[in-house]
Amino acid sequence: MDYFVGIKIKPDAEMRENLLLNKVYSKLHKALHSLNSTSIGVSFPAHKIKLGDIIRLHSTDENLTELQNTNWLGGLSGYCDVSEILAVPDQVKGYRVISRKQSTMNLRKLEKRVQYQKEQGVLKTQDEIKAYEKQYKAKMYASGLDNPYLELESSSNGHKHRRYIQFGAIGEQAVKGTFDTFGLSKTATVPWF
Repeated sequence: MDYFVGIKIKPDAEMRENLLLNKVYSKLHKALHSLNSTSIGVSFPAHKIKLGDIIRLHSTDENLTELQNTNWLGGLSGYCDVSEILAVPDQVKGYRVISRKQSTMNLRKLEKRVQYQKEQGVLKTQDEIKAYEKQYKAKMYASGLDNPYLELESSSNGHKHRRYIQFGAIGEQAVKGTFDTFGLSKTATVPWF
């Protein structure tokens, strides 16, 4: 993780910041998936309540060169200022894990629970099903996530889903590991600066 590429998105009247960030991140995911990459991590150094307008890609010079040679941004490159591949500064604030945060409750789980309880004879009438769904949804929305997120569209079925991002504590030591095709990891760190 000695090198990085900085991508500053440039929203305009047609393309708002969050929409542009979602599109850039979707393209990044497709590129990482195509390369079968497990060694490129992402960070969002400008995040506050939202993820911000900067994405950094962290890896080795070779891995980042391979990614950049694919021209993965395509038509979105006009909406982004992309840096050259740069060395990570000698002085960083530390290292942190940037991972996905998932809710334990969602509508897909609700459907499965209702189906299972119908099969077991627990829910027998439409009124019982509606009451159970209402109770589950109230609990689900009350325990919602307040992490910043990306709203992504599945290329296989077109459904939209949110990928909530969790920022770990800043530590003094880098931890090596692998990243998924979204550039996230439960254990590996990226330099934070």
